[in-house]
Amino acid sequence: MIDVLAKDKDIHSFLEYDDTKKKCKNPNGPLANIPCGVKDNIAVEGFHLTCASKILENFVSPYNATAVEKLEEAGAVVVGKTNMDEFGMGSSTDFSAFGGTNNPWNKECVTGGSSGGSAAAVAAGLVPFALGSDTGGSIRQPAAFCGVYGLKPTYGSVSRYGLVAYASSLDVIGVLSKDLDLTEKVFKVIRGQDWRDQTSIPYPEEPAKPVNGKLSFTYLEGDLGLSPEIEKGYKALIQSIKDKGFEIKGVQVPSLEYVIPVYYTIATAEASANLARYNGIRYGHRSKEGETPMDLMEKSRNEGFGDEVKLRILLGTYVLRSGFQDQYYIKAQKIRTKVIEDFKKIFSSSDIFVAPAFPSQAFKHGNAGLTPYQQKVADKFTVTANLTGMPALSIPVGVENGLPVGMQLFANYCSENLLFDAARSLADVFPVADAPEAL
Repeated sequence: MIDVLAKDKDIHSFLEYDDTKKKCKNPNGPLANIPCGVKDNIAVEGFHLTCASKILENFVSPYNATAVEKLEEAGAVVVGKTNMDEFGMGSSTDFSAFGGTNNPWNKECVTGGSSGGSAAAVAAGLVPFALGSDTGGSIRQPAAFCGVYGLKPTYGSVSRYGLVAYASSLDVIGVLSKDLDLTEKVFKVIRGQDWRDQTSIPYPEEPAKPVNGKLSFTYLEGDLGLSPEIEKGYKALIQSIKDKGFEIKGVQVPSLEYVIPVYYTIATAEASANLARYNGIRYGHRSKEGETPMDLMEKSRNEGFGDEVKLRILLGTYVLRSGFQDQYYIKAQKIRTKVIEDFKKIFSSSDIFVAPAFPSQAFKHGNAGLTPYQQKVADKFTVTANLTGMPALSIPVGVENGLPVGMQLFANYCSENLLFDAARSLADVFPVADAPEAL
């Protein structure tokens, strides 16, 4: 037996852990008796649902998210809720109202975010897999920082019912694990259409096939601004693909120049609307200082939200102001369409698109000198999959200076099977390494 609470004391991957609340509902299911963690913006009946925010600090979920329902029907057992950046807004998990999470490889470093608690719990060996959510790289970047696999599925392939909304057109529930086969198995369990989520889609029964009969690859070339460690790992991955006998060619994607402003325009606008419901009136934190309803709402939100959330709400509110919506939000959606067209063109002749997950390895707590702007621009490699809605998989490709190096594989819509095939073909070259803190 693993003393998870003792092991997690210095990592802080779980906000709530209780392996007695849930029992295996299907001893013969594909995930029978496998314990798992769930990011704290996904509803699990009987567990807190805080989104790592003081505004929801005492809220206990009265229901299960569809993804959690499917896990339980398959026999999995939810044992706890994992830490995250508040409402999914951040790339470090340091923006949790309840304290950040330490990287199991080096406790002075961040886990990435916003699904950093899920990545750390898996990397530390506390659970075999965990659910996360991905709005702009929130599964793939922490997976890369912690040396595990992280799947961001096709938008709509996994129901968002029970996922607290950040940016509704970008949010996706996905999976993190050190075991590639388990990652795929969990995805197959949780995918599928759900009448409670009108953006969900019926997943094709027939697996996607390579466009040319055999897996072919395209990689992002050019001056990508990578650290020496990431550059080394990126070149090693490309060379390994060549050594395996796969066709691979380089390509530049001019529209990637615009993905960061497009992403933050769309994401903050949608967040501003989605987070308007937390006002201290219906549920959540209620200020003791408000004298009028408007005063109560203002003080409740000011006390309940952290600075990063306030910043993004303000930006989103500005974007949606009368007279500015066409100038910013509508224009961003038009450029988003251009990005989608560019990637559809890539996948018309290639199956897998290869890119870094992040320009550097895990940085130290406090952002290690990165300005907020620099940290947001660093998301340029991950936000693309969310803007296009296409699936992407973060894979570990080695360890440099005691920290993992991770890369990304992208595929066309509902082609997750090709992602897993590609990752599996490279797994012998890039085996998953155990973190020093792993059990």
